[in-house]
This record gives sequence, structure tokens and C-alpha cells, in this order.
Amino acid sequence: MKIQQFRYASDNLAYLVYEGRDAVAIDAGAVDEILAFAEARKLAIRSVANTHTHADHTVGNRRLLEATGAEFLDCRRVPHGRHLPVGGGGITIYRTPGHMPDCVTFQAEGALITGDTLFNGTVGNCFSGDLKSFFESIRFLMGFDPATLIFAGHDYVRESMAFARSIEPDNPAIEGYLANYDPLHVVSALGDEFAVNPFLRFNDPAMIRILEARGLPTATEFERWQSLMEVY
Repeated sequence: MKIQQFRYASDNLAYLVYEGRDAVAIDAGAVDEILAFAEARKLAIRSVANTHTHADHTVGNRRLLEATGAEFLDCRRVPHGRHLPVGGGGITIYRTPGHMPDCVTFQAEGALITGDTLFNGTVGNCFSGDLKSFFESIRFLMGFDPATLIFAGHDYVRESMAFARSIEPDNPAIEGYLANYDPLHVVSALGDEFAVNPFLRFNDPAMIRILEARGLPTATEFERWQSLMEVY
């Protein structure tokens, strides 16, 4: 299974997941580039899908569907754990609400396409207002193998690491994370996120000490997550 990333607007990231001659487009705002890539490799785009329904992620849907005749997968109606065949393999779709109630994550072998749920270096805003569901979604994603690659919906890496450094100025992993950052191919391993992403570090002793020093609740995982989300 291969994943091709496309940048559009200023920081949005679109994806084409493919194997053999079959492909699935996800958050496909870079329509012209995706069609050209598929044509050059003789790929048939079988499905068009989104990580959630915010307009900056769905902007390419109509044109791509008209150009390809692909099936549209509505993220609002896809069941948790749905398997989508692609070539000889496939993608698994998981419901990960929090940023929005309709957020989903796509798993393709050793990679996750996480939209605005989990960014490289941070997490999305909780526009749903449901911090508990967001926390459960993040905990679910944290359960994947640390080698799993994270492909997000936006490139916020530099801003995220500046923010992470403001919380943990002595975290030595931030410099290495930035050294590996490539704006032409934005990706990180889940294990790297555990080292630098403040919103995945709620169980790390250093982060707990920071929260305690501010007098924030730390008794449970959710309290620590809530403290980070509400204060930072």
C-alpha cells in the first residue's frame, strides 16, 4: 500500500492511497495534481472520502467524483472498523470524534491518515465541544504501534513545535523532531509524537510535573488531558 501526499491551499494536506491499479482519494482538495498523478500511473480512483466535513477538506469532492465516477464514502455514515478493499489490500476506517462529531481516521498498513484529529506535533481544536470523546479518540490512536506513520490534515509542524517548546522548554526531542521535518512530505512516527506532542504526553512524568506546578488537576488521565486542552 502506498500513500501519496499533496499540499493545497497554504497548509492543507490531501492523500491518494493506492495499491496495484486501485486508489482512494482522501480530503482531495488538490484535484488537478491528484488526477495527473493517477493518470501518469494508470490508477483508477475507486473511492473519494474525507476525514471530516469541514469545507477545506471536502472542497475537491465534486470535481473528483465527476472526473472519475468514483464512489463517495460519507464520513458521517461510515461504521467504525469498515474495511475498504484497495488492490490486494485495503484500508480500515475508524470513527474518531472530537474535533468534529463526524471525524474518521483511515488506517493503511503501517500508517494512519488522521485529518484534524491528530496533527504532527499537536491535536485539533475541539469544535464538537465533546472533550471526553476527543480524549477517547486520542487514546485509541495512541494504542497503535509506535512505528505507525501519522499523516495529518494540515502542516502545522513549526507552529506546533514552538508551542511545545513553550510548555516544555527543556524537552531535547523537539530539536530532533524539527530536524526531520520536510514540508514537501509531512509525516512523523507515532513514537515521535509521544516524545514531543504535548497532547499525547499527559502520562509522561515531566508533563505531569508541569501541570502540577500550575495547580491543574492530574489525578486521572482524562483530568490531565482536560487540563492540557483547556489551559493550553
